Amino acid sequence: MENLIENFMRQAIDLARRGEGRTRPNPAVGALIVKDGEIVGRGFHPKAGQPHAEIYALREAGDRARGADMYVTLEPCSHHGRTGPCADAIIEAGLARVYVGTLDPNPQVAGGGIRKLQGAGIEVHCGVLENLCRRIIAPFAKHILTAKPFVVLKSAMTLDGKTATASGHSQWVTSAASRHEVHKLRDRMDGIMVGIGTVLQDDPQLTTRLPDEGGRDPERIVLDSSLRIPEDAAILNLQSSAATLIATTARASKAKIEAIRAAGAEVLVLPESGGRVDLHALMTALGARGLQSILLEGGAELNGAFWRAGLVDRVMMFIAPKIVGGDGGKGVFKGPGVLTMTEATVLEDVRVTHFGDDTLIEGEVVTCSPV
Repeated sequence: MENLIENFMRQAIDLARRGEGRTRPNPAVGALIVKDGEIVGRGFHPKAGQPHAEIYALREAGDRARGADMYVTLEPCSHHGRTGPCADAIIEAGLARVYVGTLDPNPQVAGGGIRKLQGAGIEVHCGVLENLCRRIIAPFAKHILTAKPFVVLKSAMTLDGKTATASGHSQWVTSAASRHEVHKLRDRMDGIMVGIGTVLQDDPQLTTRLPDEGGRDPERIVLDSSLRIPEDAAILNLQSSAATLIATTARASKAKIEAIRAAGAEVLVLPESGGRVDLHALMTALGARGLQSILLEGGAELNGAFWRAGLVDRVMMFIAPKIVGGDGGKGVFKGPGVLTMTEATVLEDVRVTHFGDDTLIEGEVVTCSPV
């Protein structure tokens, strides 16, 4: 029976993933309704202002929902927002049991949906595949509890830990299959961030290239403390509905700020720390914009700065079966690190996935603290 319950919850999780990156300020949620072993309703939350996952599932199930079971990745809401409480709709539909992946971290809910269902006589089971369900709402949880975005550090390296050769050549470390997966990752993120060094060296577009899969672009963010970005940079000359944001400091000239704004980008002037954009101030500003998730795609300098500031929440390392060799080449992080292995950060909830001959290792950073 336990395996059957988990199987249905996995299908609800797959539904939730269809909304990732599109639901802010809400979380991505999936719901499944099962009666006599048959799936009679499916739903996921597609966008803020649209019905929640439970409502779509109830609509599809219709009268078959009475006496049925619901599998939902997140605790049903119990408060009035842009839509009505899902807990009330579940009660009215006459469901017999509700299996919940994880409780809602939103203080407005905080177990209220569970209590409302139980008060109406509905049997509730919490914590089904909780780790997987919590992973989906991690950006929402981080933002609603701290008002700051969830930061994912993504990098690609060879077996000997190089992201580029001694000459700086890096195209391509990984395979086409891995790069396609990165575009799918971009599609699920609210923002993508690089430093000015990456812009000057690679002139990236930072767009999502999934022409046959309906991909969307995340907001593009460039850290540029003295505003060195060229006005003809690709990132300033795109046909994209997503915003481009340049984070700089008071050292930037007013004339250059106006020129960049005239090119269509937003310029955010932030305090300095150590002669560069203060990263904590940046995270506060991005959180205030409503961004829940940020993908770091910069180089070793940006990675090192975020790591030392304790601002990385998840690490994704694509490892290719290649060896650069020698003393040269570039690594993932720049700057000082810990001195002993006992001080090294150990990732939790580690997952391993293969894309062709490449290996993706990802995990959650629980103890990333300033070095």
